[in-house]
Amino acid sequence: MADTVGDRYELRVSTEAIGAGGAVEELAKRFQREARVTARIRHHGVPQVYDAGLDSGAAELYLVMELVPGVSLRTFVDPHEPLPASWAAAFGAQLATVLSHAHAVPVVHRDLKPTNVLVTAEGAVKVLDFGIAAVLRPDVTRFTATGTPMGTSLYMSPEQVKGGTVSPRSDLYTLGCVLYELLSGYPVFGGDTDIDRWNRHLHAEPVPLRELRTDVPADLDRLVLDLLAKVPERRPGDAYEVYERLLPFLPALGSTPKSTEESQRELPDPTRLFRRPNAPRSPSDSGPALEPSSVEESAAAASRLPHTALRESMADAVSRADGLLYEERYLQSADVLDAVIRPAGNELGAENPQVLQLRLRRAAILVVAGEYRRAQPEFDALADAFSRTKGPRSDDAVECLRQSAYCRAELGQVEEAIHRFRDVLDRISGEHGDGTDTALEVRRNIGELQAARNDLSEAESTLAPLLDDLVVLRGKDDEGMRYVAALLKRIRSARSR
Repeated sequence: MADTVGDRYELRVSTEAIGAGGAVEELAKRFQREARVTARIRHHGVPQVYDAGLDSGAAELYLVMELVPGVSLRTFVDPHEPLPASWAAAFGAQLATVLSHAHAVPVVHRDLKPTNVLVTAEGAVKVLDFGIAAVLRPDVTRFTATGTPMGTSLYMSPEQVKGGTVSPRSDLYTLGCVLYELLSGYPVFGGDTDIDRWNRHLHAEPVPLRELRTDVPADLDRLVLDLLAKVPERRPGDAYEVYERLLPFLPALGSTPKSTEESQRELPDPTRLFRRPNAPRSPSDSGPALEPSSVEESAAAASRLPHTALRESMADAVSRADGLLYEERYLQSADVLDAVIRPAGNELGAENPQVLQLRLRRAAILVVAGEYRRAQPEFDALADAFSRTKGPRSDDAVECLRQSAYCRAELGQVEEAIHRFRDVLDRISGEHGDGTDTALEVRRNIGELQAARNDLSEAESTLAPLLDDLVVLRGKDDEGMRYVAALLKRIRSARSR
């Protein structure tokens, strides 16, 4: 269900469409963590996120963000009338500026494509889906802490296809795919199936644009081909370099559109920002009919406790901590919660449910801050506390144990991480079986860590039955299944050498 109120857009999805029990809570927590990270991208090309989380009363995940009226960049892709070079360069330059800000956080988009970009009436781009709104779409199964490959086969970089390390240069590859499609009207690599397209991203060389359109400047053609290099190190160094190389193709300040661009007059002009920056709209210019769209961010509900002085201070601490989170002051946010956790624990008890939730909130903030060494013992303590108060197989106990394992994996404590992930799997399997989303992810985590310590035999023993289960449960088109299949193939190849 979607609704608009003023300049805000709210999207709600029933948890029944996503899962049940602990799977929903786990997804909501990941959603909020992703929202906090995305909110750190301070750029007008990324829609502002106001709130996101789980409304347990209504059994819905919700997202409140800036309402963005605009048309999809897909509207500008036309094989019969491809864009003028300056229009494509203007779109590319704007996208490069957004990516440069995101990569500085650092955040990698992983799924840049025309349908994830809106163009406003002024010709400005808004990049959507920095990993947050995707969780509310029924076609996306989950977020993953360890980086399950994401992407769309028409725009997926070779390293994503292979399940390798994704970096800012992976976004540059997809930017090259987008520029190629804008300039030619066709995707850089077609194919009837995802597998066909993946193989071409891995092995085929793109047809130079100048063989399709002689009016494409040679240096622009060269830039697109450089962006589409198979090896990340052979692509431009960063988004800033891409922007610099696009500058020669942008229109001069104060110029007017060329006659060759008149056919695009019914669509927002992306060169307007460069020709007339911050120019006012003409009173007679109603602009094209635009349809609203949107995307994401963080926070949670404040405490709903009775109004004692202590409980008011707890609610105030939550509010102040969220404000500091928004300002990217993670350690200060954690300290604000720590200051109220101590007196609350003394008065209400260290294992009071509200105190435990504050401690859980603080530990999650430490993970967002990358403070895995500080977060890990707290998650250990919380896992023990929730096991005593709610049971060892309760959702909170299992999630804290899983986060403890994740922290250890990030700290390079592979053996301990595997031990805890196995404990998590035992608890989940005993309660729900080993075919739930969380169980499948933990099984993959274990296989990845076994491969990381070069125990290829054990990794194969873990991942082979996982692959069989994924095929049955999710089908052969599932991206997670394909990732495990690719990882298993690499492991078997390495073992056969």
